[in-house]
Amino acid sequence: MHRNPPLRFGLVRISYLGPPGTFTEEALLTQDDLADEDLCPTRSVPDVITDVEKGAAELGLVPIENSIEGSVTVTLDTLAFESELLIQREIDLPISLCLCAKPGTRLRDVVTVHSLPIAAAQCRAWMRKQLPDVRLESATSTAEAARSVARMRKQGQAAIANPLAADLYGLDQLACEIEDHAGNQTRFVLLGQGIPEPTGHDRTSIVCFQRRNRPGSLLAILQEFAARAVDLTKLESRPTKRSLGEYCFFIDLEGHIADELVADALRNLSAKLAEVKFLGSYPVGGTSGAVVRRRAA
Repeated sequence: MHRNPPLRFGLVRISYLGPPGTFTEEALLTQDDLADEDLCPTRSVPDVITDVEKGAAELGLVPIENSIEGSVTVTLDTLAFESELLIQREIDLPISLCLCAKPGTRLRDVVTVHSLPIAAAQCRAWMRKQLPDVRLESATSTAEAARSVARMRKQGQAAIANPLAADLYGLDQLACEIEDHAGNQTRFVLLGQGIPEPTGHDRTSIVCFQRRNRPGSLLAILQEFAARAVDLTKLESRPTKRSLGEYCFFIDLEGHIADELVADALRNLSAKLAEVKFLGSYPVGGTSGAVVRRRAA
């Protein structure tokens, strides 16, 4: 069980997936209005969400999607089934991974590589080519992998992590930019209470639970948005945890719940076809989102 340090007076406490040096911390530090607040590293995504729900933190930042490996399922499932928090903001962060180890370690010395599974998966081809016989060990984050390797006495230990974590824990970078695809990015979401005001370029996230599974039911859900020209930017199915073969649908769509077309689509969807869980309406992230909002101002 983790314990939160005393709150620094006058600051907003933000819980994030730690330890220090994670990509989640990097994402926080890109936000000028968040970087100087009371940033509190937490062991896992569910712990971050619990901190905010119980009032130990006012906001929480967690990863939700990677451009190579797709959704972070623990985040989706916790939001869908265990939490009533709402997304306040999304942050897109370019991801560059390195293989790091204690000083003096050479690439050919490596026998075990530690990392967050979704990060290791982003380097699958590189690992298969460069280190085909190494053993992979799971860690709760890339920074935790780097910290663990720095503390180990065994030889031949390495971590897949970000350069920030390698520097923070005194490790050498044996290889840089080892991700398999250029343009690797991770999307993070800031969680809290309430709905941000519309900005003119927003995204809404929902989960749809079908009342009855019958031919054409998914098409009927999608037609509610198509009929109103509401653009969907993501559609993904996940098990409902109720029975084998039963799925719910995570949907991201353009627009804000305060927009009449979006609100009307969700009202009709909830009344006719599905139980709808609202996950939030929030500003679109990335540089493109900021540009669109400036043009609209």
